Amino acid sequence: MADLPPSADRPATHDVLIVGGGLVGASLAIALEHSGLDVGLLEAAAPGSLPAVFDERNLSFGEATVNALTALGVMQKLRTPGGPIERIHVSRRGDFGRSVMHARDYGREVFGRVVVARDFGEALEARLAELDGLRRYRPMRFVDLGAVEDGYRAVTVADDAGERVLRTRLLVGADGTASAVRAALGIEVDRHDYGQSLFVTRMRAARTPDGTAYERLGDDGPTALLPRGDGHYGLIHGVAREDAGAVEALDEAEFLERAQDAFGWRVGRFIACGQRSVYPIARVVAHRQVAERAVLIGNAAQTIHPVGAQGFNLGLRDALTLAELVAPRRHDGDTVEDAGASDPGDTDVLARYVERRGADRSRTLAFSDGLARVTANPAGVMRPLRGLGLFALDRLPALQAALVGGALGYRGDVPALCRAPGLAG
Repeated sequence: MADLPPSADRPATHDVLIVGGGLVGASLAIALEHSGLDVGLLEAAAPGSLPAVFDERNLSFGEATVNALTALGVMQKLRTPGGPIERIHVSRRGDFGRSVMHARDYGREVFGRVVVARDFGEALEARLAELDGLRRYRPMRFVDLGAVEDGYRAVTVADDAGERVLRTRLLVGADGTASAVRAALGIEVDRHDYGQSLFVTRMRAARTPDGTAYERLGDDGPTALLPRGDGHYGLIHGVAREDAGAVEALDEAEFLERAQDAFGWRVGRFIACGQRSVYPIARVVAHRQVAERAVLIGNAAQTIHPVGAQGFNLGLRDALTLAELVAPRRHDGDTVEDAGASDPGDTDVLARYVERRGADRSRTLAFSDGLARVTANPAGVMRPLRGLGLFALDRLPALQAALVGGALGYRGDVPALCRAPGLAG
């Protein structure tokens, strides 16, 4: 691994240049470790610091995500093992009915694991530091795009020393919801503001986590409790956007009382919470995922409502699919052979990427948006319909199995590493 500051005497040409060193961008860089490609990673954070996205948020990794991150050597770097999700309990405040799904009913010990974003960031950084072939530009920011010439796209970047130009056969925009790469490519988005804000914190309750992930739905969004690996819960509490300021001003006791009222008493009294963070929730979906010698992945391609915990899981599958296409591998017993891609930015490669991601992306977008809108609809006519839906979900195996398959991370064309636990590439 090499950190390269701007310099005219160093190579400024890459096969793949990833803009964004967050969850998805860093994961892609690791997935390309044995690709034989010259990979650059453009990061806003300076060495020794983590991007702001690696905070106290609680990430729910489905089984497919755990498999892939284990194969990539990331899960092994976590200081605290992820909290196991053995059951998923879904209910809605004010409605009858609820659904409880047990991993054992599907031949599994767990559906997935809960990992704190900060811990995950440290694990990713530890793996990135082991990559001898990765060229890291940090701290550096994306400025603009230049022309495509001789099969390379020009990319202008800058740091405190000024601007320079890099050239890449494939530019990957992994720079989040407000993607500068997406804007420079002229790709428009569909945007929907849910009018909600989510408060996220670490919480202690009278009963310690027992492997149950709770999703308590309400008019203003979900109140979820996730079983962390450190004996605490990860609390996610949705509020109406216009109430966010007042909720943010509450002291700890007042905030816990509000969250308790929204969630109920399934884990006993809420005792204490850590520092709270708040995030406005909006759906932002790019009209296109690819352009000439460029591709968008993760939140740059689609930012979805966190209900159902699908966002990062979806983005990781973006990254893994792209890695397979630009550096295909054949799995033969214990052997992994790198076939290599003649040109990672080739039009046919990008077309195959869009095709492979189509079913997973469309189904996950529809699931997340539909769940967010239906469960938050306060209309009285919806109440019995939602109750019947939860009642049916708890008693119809086929319906429940479809939901569980998505929660595990198996929608559409699933990347190979998601199905191959323990394969270290």
